[in-house]
Amino acid sequence: LGITTVTGNVTQRAALAEIIARAGGREDIPIHIGAGEVLYTGPGQPLVPQYEAVKNRPHRAEYPPNTAIEFMRQTIRARPGEVSLLAVGPMTNLALLFATDPEAATLLRQVVLMCGVFTGAHGHGPGAAEWNALSDPYATAVTYMARPPLFISIGLDVTTRCILSADECRRRFAAAGGALAVVAEMAEVWFKHASHITFHDPLAAVTLFQPDVCEYEDGEVTVETRGERPGMTLWNPGAVEKRHRIAVTVNPDAFFEEFFRVTGG
Repeated sequence: LGITTVTGNVTQRAALAEIIARAGGREDIPIHIGAGEVLYTGPGQPLVPQYEAVKNRPHRAEYPPNTAIEFMRQTIRARPGEVSLLAVGPMTNLALLFATDPEAATLLRQVVLMCGVFTGAHGHGPGAAEWNALSDPYATAVTYMARPPLFISIGLDVTTRCILSADECRRRFAAAGGALAVVAEMAEVWFKHASHITFHDPLAAVTLFQPDVCEYEDGEVTVETRGERPGMTLWNPGAVEKRHRIAVTVNPDAFFEEFFRVTGG
């Protein structure tokens, strides 16, 4: 239904989304820019290094400012019970939406976040914090207070099991062409300092359509906003009110099969 951008240079982030959508033959998808600054405190993510790799591809230089929140609100209210809201960045836009229109959350089908670290599995122990959560910790806390019918988090302790080497990414992205060919250009910025890619956000996206690639547990998430670890997500599977669902494990082979089936790689 649409794409919104958040944190730092939201116009350059919109350009990335536009370029990828164009390469995938989907110039019809609305793209709206949202909050560039955090709610109160937190590092945000000011830089958009992948933009340099594709800045010479055709794209708009400007977008109307701050249209993301109203776009989400109107879209959700026009389709009650139908919209899945996927968030794969800092939670600032979602927090602003839910704070200004609390009923919007109840009108969703579901919220799915790539956010948090919960179980201490795969090397991420107690006290760890995930980047999207800590970038704007107050927004993360506000978002987890929302009450959609279904609230799912795919955390760092699960996404870090979905990894491909740089060479494997280059081979499969090149074979796919289209949108992944553009992603391959952006990935070279990452490969200057990394030997692999972890498919954090794509895993969260795949669960929208193939939820069985993960297994889940219900409970309650709370978020630290003060102290030494703002943005740390705390998981309580024994909570009386189990308002949240987290992924606790993933089948990486099933994930990659679905991801590349859709993207062509």
